[in-house]
Order: sequence, then C-alpha cells, then structure tokens
Amino acid sequence: MPPGWRRCWPVRRRADPMPRAIIHLNIADFAVAVERQMDPRLKGRPVIIARAAAARAVVYDMSEEAYAGGVRKGMPIRRAMRRMPGATVLPPHPDCYERAMGALLKRVLPYSPLIEPGEDDGHLFVDVTGTSRLFGPSVDVAWRLHREIRTDLGLDPIWSVAANKLVAKVATRVVKPVGEYIVGAGDESAFMAPLSLELVPGINAGDLSRLKEFNLTRARHVAALQLSQLAVPFGHRARFLYAAVRGIDSSPVRPQNQMRYQSVVDYTFDDDTNDRSVLEGRVYALTEAAALDLRCRGLAARRVRIVLDHSDGVRRVRHQIVSPATANDRVLFKIARSALHQAWTRRVRVRYLRLVCDRLCLPPAQLPLFDAERSAMKKRNHLIDTLDRIRGRFGHDAVRVGRTLAACQAAP
Repeated sequence: MPPGWRRCWPVRRRADPMPRAIIHLNIADFAVAVERQMDPRLKGRPVIIARAAAARAVVYDMSEEAYAGGVRKGMPIRRAMRRMPGATVLPPHPDCYERAMGALLKRVLPYSPLIEPGEDDGHLFVDVTGTSRLFGPSVDVAWRLHREIRTDLGLDPIWSVAANKLVAKVATRVVKPVGEYIVGAGDESAFMAPLSLELVPGINAGDLSRLKEFNLTRARHVAALQLSQLAVPFGHRARFLYAAVRGIDSSPVRPQNQMRYQSVVDYTFDDDTNDRSVLEGRVYALTEAAALDLRCRGLAARRVRIVLDHSDGVRRVRHQIVSPATANDRVLFKIARSALHQAWTRRVRVRYLRLVCDRLCLPPAQLPLFDAERSAMKKRNHLIDTLDRIRGRFGHDAVRVGRTLAACQAAP
C-alpha cells in the first residue's frame, strides 16, 4: 500500500426495521355477547348488564340496541330503565366472561406468543410481525381469526390491522359495532387526521374540555400545532397529544402470560350458598388442588388471593401474604380462610370461588430457628408427603379431609 493511504473498509448499512403488524380484535359489548351466546333468546333485544338489586347500581354493559336508546356504561340503572323501559336487565357474571376470554386467548395463541388482552372486555392485541412465512400476510391471519372465533365460539369480533396499537384500536372504534379496517404502514397520520378526538385512546375528558376551549375537535386540528405550542396549555401532556393525533405509538404488545407463574383453581356452585361450612370446605378443597400443583412444580407460594362472586354479580377480591413461602395444604388453608372471611362480608349468597397462589418461588431452604418449630414443620411436611403417596397410588378420594365433606355433600 502506498505511503499516506488508508484502507477504507466497506460500511454496512443497517437494514430498515421490519414494519410492525398489529391485529386488534374487539368483541363489541363483550358481556352482552357472552350472555347472548348462553341464551340465544336475547339476540336482537335491548339488554342491560347491571346489578339491579343494588341500591346504587350502575350499568356494567349494554347492547347496541340499548346504546342507541341512550344507555351508557356507568349510568345509574334507574335512569337507564327510564330511557329503555323494555330492556332486559341481567346481573353480571364475571366468571363467565373470564372463561370466554380464556377461550378467546386459546384460539389466538397458535398464531403469536405476543398477545395483550384487556380486562375481560373482549379486546386483544396480537403482534404478528415476522410470521408471514408461517401464516401468510397479517390481513389473512386476521380474517382467519375472525372466522374461527365466530365459528367455534359464537362471537363476532371487529378486527383491524395497523403498524401500532394506538392506530389499530382507533380503527376498530371507527367501524364499531361490526366491520374491519386495514391501515397501511405509513398511512397513520392520514388515517387519524379527519377523526374526532373522542376516538383517540388516552385523551381524557379533561383534555377534551381544554381542547374544545381552543375549538380543536379533530385530530388534524391538533396535528397542525407544534409541540412547543401544545406545551403552553398542556404541559407534560403535550408530548402524548402531539404523538397520538399523528398515530405515533411505539409501545410493545405486552403478553400477560402469568398463568405459569401462579396456580389458579376455581369452583362454581350449582346452587348459590351462604353456608359457612360449605364455603370453607370448598376453599380447603381448592387449597389442596393448588398446593398439589405447586409441589409437583417444585414451587412455593408467597401470596394467596380469594376471588368471590355473589349471586347479584358483586365481586370481592382479598389477598394474604404467606411468610415463609410454602406449598403445604394446612398452612395455605389457614391463610386462604382468612382471605375468604375478609372478602365474605355480605349476606348475599355466593356463586363462584377462585383461589390463586402467586408470587411463586423455590421452597425456602432456611429452617426454623427453634427445635419446637422445626419439629412441627417436619410433622406437617411428613403428613402431606404421606397423603400424596397414598393418593398417588389409590386416587385422590382415598383420603379425604373432614372439612371437605360438607362441600362434597352440597355438590350434586
């Protein structure tokens, strides 16, 4: 190489990142859709989901027919009935909505591990970026999901495909209650421009009120302003508004696959009950099932949570900390029973129970300090190990704890 020359290595340019493909599934009026699936006679009729027996009951969900009549979520049930006197009022069934949501998740899971569900409200974000070689274009995946959910579950989701979550959610709002929408990558700003600000997720009532003071009602009106101009009336909210009205959203799809990190067991009573012995017996049976699952996985629980649904749809949730962490039936039951009585404060009968053991960890290796405590713990663990061996050989019903007898006799 001649003196004074330098070797110039070729510079590799970073490949452009693959545009994201986000599918948003939205089953409109999810609670009503599930109720209609259980009772087809409700189809086509105005339906309101609310705890009608409660003194200050408000609307939990409503059908499209009731919405057209002026009924809104959160409205007092008495006002809702004045606006729609012929509507059918049903109490909410959160356990049914959770099971329907679980079935929906199982249907979608084969197409992507990145699934972000809503709070049992029929909403799902599915990130199918990079799966085209397996399942084809994202639009084809959305069509396939729509067809499978409608055929297998009896639910009819709205769907959209976009490059980010915000635009995908807005797109399903545009076509609600039925339809589909596809927003191509790069078309986000043009799609958002003519829309009302009320359709943009994250813009709250305070923002809308403030924007109307400046006669800003459409996304394009706000998009015409610079960030420094928005910062004067909105402060730290200006950056969000600046991005949202342009369809800019970099938030990832966050899968809530927490079931592997907890043990969940539940029970639905055929006849709603308010019998203490039956409830405590059922909690013990659930504790046995959850603790066995933990022992099989070699884990221990640091928290126990009780979910209790009453006949009128009221849900109560309470939890107790477990210290030290354990997978022992008897120890977990004492804590679960305490959580049960914290949640069970009403005279209304109980329809559904769920026990959740979470904050899982490896069993603690530290032994108690005193001999008496070590001896008691050794006896408890030996008893559970013996029961596991007997049940593993002769079946679970070979040994039954007395507390569970009342619950078993109450079951058909």
